[in-house]
Amino acid sequence: MATVISVENLSKAYRLGQIGTGTFANDLKVWWAKVRSKPNPLQKIGEQDHGNRDGETVWALKDVSFTVQQGEAVGIIGRNGAGKSTLLKILSQVTAPTAGVVRVKGRIASLLEVGTGFHPELTGRENIYLNGAILGMSRAEVSRKLDEIVDFSGVEKYIDTPVKRYSSGMYVRLAFAVAAHLESDILVVDEVLAVGDAEFQKKCLGKMGDVAQKEGRTILFVSHNMAAVTALCSRACLLNNGNLIAEGEVRPVIERYLSAAKSVDRIPLAERTDRRGDGRVRLTDVRLLNDKGDLVEAVASGQDIRISIGYCSMDGAAPENVKVGIGVYSMNETFLLYCSNELVGTDFKSLPPEGRVECRIPQFPLTRGQYNLNISFLIKGILADWVPAARGLQVVEGDFFGTGKLPPAAHGGFLTLQTWEASSASPLRDGQL
Repeated sequence: MATVISVENLSKAYRLGQIGTGTFANDLKVWWAKVRSKPNPLQKIGEQDHGNRDGETVWALKDVSFTVQQGEAVGIIGRNGAGKSTLLKILSQVTAPTAGVVRVKGRIASLLEVGTGFHPELTGRENIYLNGAILGMSRAEVSRKLDEIVDFSGVEKYIDTPVKRYSSGMYVRLAFAVAAHLESDILVVDEVLAVGDAEFQKKCLGKMGDVAQKEGRTILFVSHNMAAVTALCSRACLLNNGNLIAEGEVRPVIERYLSAAKSVDRIPLAERTDRRGDGRVRLTDVRLLNDKGDLVEAVASGQDIRISIGYCSMDGAAPENVKVGIGVYSMNETFLLYCSNELVGTDFKSLPPEGRVECRIPQFPLTRGQYNLNISFLIKGILADWVPAARGLQVVEGDFFGTGKLPPAAHGGFLTLQTWEASSASPLRDGQL
């Protein structure tokens, strides 16, 4: 089997704080002010430059080497910030590597983010032809595929509408249809399918399976959905902090990834380095309490629980207009549940510089298993701190329904209150409403 992708000692470095205002003119103003030791002319009055790491070099990838054979479907997995998207951008020639060699045999169709390769002023139909031209296909070749692409995307009604008016879901539908149906040798898909609905995600996974198994094309697939990676891919590569730490058959690599994820919450929250945000506030600890306020290590399905989150303002200022979010994930990183003070109308207009916020969840609705809590802290809509898997959560069987009975574990992960009744009314006949 022929090698279609060869990556040798690939590295990519980013130098922080040099540019990033959004325009060359503003970047030049900031640079000229720095040269003259003047304050940033674009900084608002009273605004502080939090988390400034000007000049620091960050390695998104470090000495990564692997090969991909023709017809393989390879999953690229790892935590947020591991370097997965950077790797795909280099392979797709969106950005250049700092060091190392990448050899690719054949045409690549990339779906890296919503709207990749689309011109917003052109219609959906025109963008299909544009993408075909980028791949080196003639107009006649694209025309032969046009009806199939439009039918798969489900946006036929809007195909002659400028794509700038498309929703993100419509963008992804059309972009995936174009990437999957035009005659590329390699299909590169980043975590964008999550924008689509469940039906379309299933449709896309089925199409990618056909592309790899029946058409003999190569797929690189980045996803946090381990079930999708297992179903689609024959091999997997695990990245961590820019390093390739495992590759091979899918299941062993995923098991290593999940075992590493389980150990993360053993590190004190204040010492975690895999966090994001501008650093104005730092999450310090996450506690699990029962309805009486006692610390617990596990909760039971149906139990009233409290999730207590400690925080500390790093500049001593009182955080204002705060939004705290808690994401509950399964151990294979399937997003299950989201809680936020904003959702229920609880305003944290001003909090003490140091303190705790608490979320109370009555009758916890998840079945027995291990879960992770991702915690985010936003100030005036700007992310101050976010920690993935900030704490593990163990759920044990509980008497959710008050009957001593629970559904089998294979019958779903959620529990919900319900009522049933029966009557003597006759069943509906055909044609009745």
